Amino acid sequence: MKELLETVARALVDNPDEVQVNEVEGEKSLILELKVSKDDMGKVIGKQGRIAKAIRTVLKAAAIKQGKRVVVEIIQ
Repeated sequence: MKELLETVARALVDNPDEVQVNEVEGEKSLILELKVSKDDMGKVIGKQGRIAKAIRTVLKAAAIKQGKRVVVEIIQ
């Protein structure tokens, strides 16, 4: 899951070297914290949060196959 989020985020931003994903795993849930540079924040969130929502949808679909719940947080 972490690799999937990194791949998607790196494809969207201008500074792919500054993409960081922190993974916090619980028993049935997984929290992924996505950190990008301030200049790329708008590209990851998108207009009215559409890109962020699409990223979350893709990761939730991938998590269902593993029987887990995923939460994606975009932090500065």
